[in-house]
Amino acid sequence: MNEHTHADFEQALQRTQRAGIEWPTVLMIAVCLGIWLAAGLLFADAPSLAVPLLALTIALHSSLQHEAIHRHPTRSAAWNEALVFPPLGLLIPYRRYRETHLAHHLDSRITDPHDDPESFYWAAENHQRQPRVVRLLLAWNATLLGRVMIGPAIATVRFLLAETRLGLASRGAEAREWRKAWALHVLGIIPVLAAIHFLFAMPLLTYLAAVYLAMALLGLRGFCEHRWAAATDARTVIVERSWLGWLFLNNNLHLVHHKQPHLPWYALPAAYRAHRAEWLALNEGYVFTGYSAVLRAFALRAKEPVVHPLDVAPPPKSRAS
Repeated sequence: MNEHTHADFEQALQRTQRAGIEWPTVLMIAVCLGIWLAAGLLFADAPSLAVPLLALTIALHSSLQHEAIHRHPTRSAAWNEALVFPPLGLLIPYRRYRETHLAHHLDSRITDPHDDPESFYWAAENHQRQPRVVRLLLAWNATLLGRVMIGPAIATVRFLLAETRLGLASRGAEAREWRKAWALHVLGIIPVLAAIHFLFAMPLLTYLAAVYLAMALLGLRGFCEHRWAAATDARTVIVERSWLGWLFLNNNLHLVHHKQPHLPWYALPAAYRAHRAEWLALNEGYVFTGYSAVLRAFALRAKEPVVHPLDVAPPPKSRAS
């Protein structure tokens, strides 16, 4: 399916361009920030309610940052960044997320552990070098329960290690952009931490627990988003129905998003329904009716191997006699 094939997709794009500003997304940003603030203020009286609400808003804010990366809700990258600037999730600079995510959208590279920054596969040689306990944790992380329980910790460690390596290795313009991304992130964290401490009167560890829970929710979405397949489009999933769709901004219809990233989140369901059979043919039936189906199939069973199926480690070097 070519992304310019269907008239309804073109019409949706034209409506978005004419509007200039996608007000449903602006409203969602305002609602997200408002609920985040209200949840934090609720902490003193109802911590058991405040922490899950914070987790939901942190996860939703990540979804909104994803929209901003794809030039929503305005045609200005600077305005979009400003609208989602506060790093509610604390850990990942927006500009680093933007760079790695756009690299991920080179569909021919999807799942490649060397070229896809969002791949959960490991290169065989790197996997072999890990201590046995790490390999066991990675095997658990390949199950859905493992992904939501330890996946956030693994993802955070991998991200920070990769960022440290990049910061040490980069030179020139690349190094300046990397430092700017992290400097802006630190500036954004300051008011968030001030709100946590002074407005919410919340221990930082409690807020980090909400962050971890938010990452677990996003891990549920990401668990089945991609798989290895020979056909590029067959690597990306469709999860048809989920009450979590609003939290993920319909990114459960992941193939539609990858083929039509210009469509805002609220246009994805109609784009899918209009040509459901063609979408399913395109990704060779890589579809789940909902996340409950994913849970039933892969709660304790690995969906994919840890090592990429096409990645073969070189044989160990023989010792000279």
